[in-house]
Amino acid sequence: MSFCSSLSYPQSVSLFYKTKSFNGENRFSVTSRFKASADVPDFLSADWLQSRKKRPFGPRLNFSAEDAVQNQLHALKYNDQPRQDYGIEVMYRFAGFDPFERSTYFGPFFDLGQFERFRRIFHHSTYRVLLGHKERKVLSSLFVEENRFKQRVWVRGSRPEEEETFQFTMVQRVGGSWDGYWLTESLLHDGDAFAGGLAY
Repeated sequence: MSFCSSLSYPQSVSLFYKTKSFNGENRFSVTSRFKASADVPDFLSADWLQSRKKRPFGPRLNFSAEDAVQNQLHALKYNDQPRQDYGIEVMYRFAGFDPFERSTYFGPFFDLGQFERFRRIFHHSTYRVLLGHKERKVLSSLFVEENRFKQRVWVRGSRPEEEETFQFTMVQRVGGSWDGYWLTESLLHDGDAFAGGLAY
């Protein structure tokens, strides 16, 4: 028994079996018939471009190291827009730590795998000066290596006489899904940020 197929585009596909009868003549029998489309499938929805523009704000391949720092600071300045702690969410997306390991993102080793712990540090330590801050100034910028960038920033907060200095360390990933992106390795306070304790 041999198998052959007959295609009738664009609407149908018929399958035939070729067999020999008792007198030696070829005989064909149809075994199944089903609809098939010859159109190229459309994998992208009509609103694909708009949905890409609305994706959560975070690292972008076209951001330089300086861009990445400034976008994070801008998000913290308007922390509660368009919703509460949105700026901290942006910081979390830029964070380059492994959520399954303890991190020195803030200096000491912390388990930051849960966003709530990350958020709490911004609200219950010296880092709160960054939330809704009124003014900031870049004090220094330095590429310590080709893919590692440090920037010190002075920040004046929204409360009277509230000012602090922080250092961002940005690392550009090489390889993997984040290849070429600048992510935050650490955000360090210039003093003892946790001197007053931390509700961690």
